[in-house]
Amino acid sequence: MPRLPSPARLAKPMRRLALPLAAFALLLAAFSQFATTSHAALPVAVDGQPLPSLAPMLERVVPAVVNINSKTHVRVNNPFTSDPFFRQFFGMQNMPRERVEQSLGSGVIIDAAKGYVLTNNHVIDGADDISVTLHDGRTLKAKLIGSDRDTDVAVIQIPAENLTALVLADSSQLRVGDFVVALGDPFGVGQTATSGIVSGLNRSGLRGLGIQNFIQTDASINPGNSGGALVNLRGELVGINSAIYSPSGGNVGIGFAIPSNLASNVMGQLIATGSVRHGSLGIQVQSVNPEIARMLGAKDDQQGAVVTQLREGSPATSAGLQAGDVIIAANGRPVLNEGDLYNAEGLAAIGSTVELKLLREGKPVTVTARIEAENVATVDGAKLDARLAGATFADVGERARADGKSGVSVSSVAPGSRAAQVGLKAGDVVFGIGRLRVNTLAELRQLMQRGPRQAQLVVARGGDTFVVTLQ
Repeated sequence: MPRLPSPARLAKPMRRLALPLAAFALLLAAFSQFATTSHAALPVAVDGQPLPSLAPMLERVVPAVVNINSKTHVRVNNPFTSDPFFRQFFGMQNMPRERVEQSLGSGVIIDAAKGYVLTNNHVIDGADDISVTLHDGRTLKAKLIGSDRDTDVAVIQIPAENLTALVLADSSQLRVGDFVVALGDPFGVGQTATSGIVSGLNRSGLRGLGIQNFIQTDASINPGNSGGALVNLRGELVGINSAIYSPSGGNVGIGFAIPSNLASNVMGQLIATGSVRHGSLGIQVQSVNPEIARMLGAKDDQQGAVVTQLREGSPATSAGLQAGDVIIAANGRPVLNEGDLYNAEGLAAIGSTVELKLLREGKPVTVTARIEAENVATVDGAKLDARLAGATFADVGERARADGKSGVSVSSVAPGSRAAQVGLKAGDVVFGIGRLRVNTLAELRQLMQRGPRQAQLVVARGGDTFVVTLQ
């Protein structure tokens, strides 16, 4: 599970389930009534009414929350193990040339009839083998339907036999202060429920977490809870647990979940097409800092996103935006930095319109632009090199480039293809050939057209970097 900002250590024991305030008051009154009696115990009922409990709701919900174990084979990047001479001379024939990494997380059954399970992309990213363990102890092999790194959402499928699914709630109806319960398998200790409230809504600005519109909660969320359920007191899914802010690596009461409405939208696209199209205005922007503000003749404390580049024929160009414009609001929500604008783009429905308020030479201007699908160049691997047949390559996209990412993404790999045989997988990012850096698809095409007999692709997968050799 992503966490900010320091490495993990053993978490403190989880706190007990919190009761609604009315229930707590009732419990306190009951305790006061019987406290004067020596050795008195809490009653099972007060005024004929049983004490409130989350147990009935959890009995319905827990069977829909699963544990996910994914295995990823990572090639060991050791030049000696790749050379037959060194392997024989130093007796390294049996040295492993790859290692297996395991990832533990959680998931939520959304469709019992079809076996669809919703989880985080980072739980299954790059996995070769995905296993799902149900509450009744069954362990089933899962198939990846699709995943989206920008929203950190993935859909997998398991055999649909005697499954229990959760009902999706309308997360737009959540309010700060609503009671919620988080379920998952933290630290692999077993299925665990913790409770709290909604601490905040529409949270963003967390580094390295893509499109952000998080629900913040103080319900305990720890490593292993990723992909698990955040439910309301009716047992309806309101969010997918995704990340924590933690100086210690364990829960400190600041957890983040992907709203169910966003997760549901992404899930629908993944099930229908296996991929997700995010909205775009076709511009690149940069957060305004004091130096940029002075260059624009604005106040030093001016905030916003300054337009640095517009793609020809883009929605922004059609709407009349210009380089140097400072966007300060989108659909009524403040734009304080570039992340706010890219979130507004990515969360907007394709085909919808967005009203942008901006400053142009210090004067307020309002324009309306139509959101279109992000324009990402793709190419069949066979057109780059016959040894890459079966793979599809794509630019990382405007949003990823704005986050400082570069390279060429492997968007799909056909099973048994030449690309699969050399070790490429969907989700890999090629960012170099030999010692030469690759930032765009055009650069990769140019380098591969030189026709090197042996090419070494430098590839990133998850948190690992390795070399794929084309011979």
